[in-house]
Amino acid sequence: MIDAALPPGIRGFLLDMDGTLLVGGRPLPGATELMEAIRRRGASLLVLTNNSSDRVEAFHDRLLAAGLDISPKEILSSGEATSDHLLHRTPHRRILLLGTPPLEASIEEAGLELAGPGEDAPAVVVAFDKTLTYARLEHACHLLQAGADYFATHPDVTCITPDGLIPDTGAIIAAIETVTGRTPFVIGKPERPMIDAALARLGTSAAETVLVGDQLDTDMVMAHSSGLFSVLTLTGETSAARAQAADPPPDLIINSVADLVPLAASLGQV
Repeated sequence: MIDAALPPGIRGFLLDMDGTLLVGGRPLPGATELMEAIRRRGASLLVLTNNSSDRVEAFHDRLLAAGLDISPKEILSSGEATSDHLLHRTPHRRILLLGTPPLEASIEEAGLELAGPGEDAPAVVVAFDKTLTYARLEHACHLLQAGADYFATHPDVTCITPDGLIPDTGAIIAAIETVTGRTPFVIGKPERPMIDAALARLGTSAAETVLVGDQLDTDMVMAHSSGLFSVLTLTGETSAARAQAADPPPDLIINSVADLVPLAASLGQV
C-alpha cells in the first residue's frame, strides 16, 4: 500500500485511458476498483484521452468490454475537444483533416466540413491517422505553406499498444514541421483547451481535482501547469527511472491504479 494521502477537498478525478486504465482491451490492475471507490465517496470522474482515432461511443464500448462501468458523458477525447474548439473558438467551418475515418465522421457530425483531395481549406487539423497517405501529407504541407491555420488534436509522439509503441500525432507533426517550419495550436493534453473542457465537464476546480496518467510530457505537464494533483502510474509509457528523475516530479508515483484505490476510498475521512 502507498504511504500517502490525497489532498483535502478532492471532488474530481481525471483518468487517462490507454496505459492507465487499460492497454488494448485488457483492464489494468485496480481500474474497476478505483472507479467504484471514486463513486462511493461521491466524487466525479472523467476519462480523459488524447486518443483521437475513434468516436466517444467506440471508446465507451471498449471500456465497457473491459469491464469498466462508465457512461459516454464520462469520456472526453482530444477529437471531441478539437471539434468543440473549432466551432466555438475559431471562424473555421471547413478543414483539411489528417485523421481516421471514425474521426472524420465525428467531426462532420459536429458540424464541420471536410476538404477532399486537392481541395482548398482555411485550416489544417492533424490527428492520429493510420490511414495517412503521402498524398494527404503533401496536401497538408501545401496548404500550410500557403498560410492555412494549423491545429492538432494532441502532441503525443508515441501510442502504446499490446505489441509496443507506434507513431502517434506528434510524429506526423514532426514530419510536417521539417517540411514547412510550422507548428500547430494543440487542443489536447497538456494544453489549456483540454483541461478547461475537462474541468467544465467535471464541475470542479483545479484544486479539487486529481489527474491520473502514465505520461510525463502530457499528463504530468498538464497537471503541473494547471494546478492539479498529479498521479503517475508506471503501467504505461514511463519507467520508474524516468519518473523519479522528472523535474518537477509527479505529486505521487504508483505502480498501478490499484495503489490509488485505498486513497480514493478514504476521501473525506478525518
